[in-house]
Amino acid sequence: MTDKQTKDKQSDTRAEELEKATFISIVMRMATGAYISLGLVEDPTSGKKSKDLEVSKYLIDSLRVLREKTKGNLDEEEKGYLNNIIQDLELKYVKEKESK
Repeated sequence: MTDKQTKDKQSDTRAEELEKATFISIVMRMATGAYISLGLVEDPTSGKKSKDLEVSKYLIDSLRVLREKTKGNLDEEEKGYLNNIIQDLELKYVKEKESK
């Protein structure tokens, strides 16, 4: 196998490993950041849980903006997923803020 073929194969493998960019995957990435900043999930870079309620509020607000800006353009699955994530994050945010 030539160097070019090896590089092409590695590139193809890497592309397969990356998640397909979809609306739901974008929402999931933002939600994951919010869950991390709420201290509910370990930060993958540090392996530790820590809270930053300002960051979680920003991410929840960003998801709300996304919902408003995409209104009428989402299929039922995307709309339901986004609404459920926002609702779950809002509840968890209030709980974490009250326990502070």
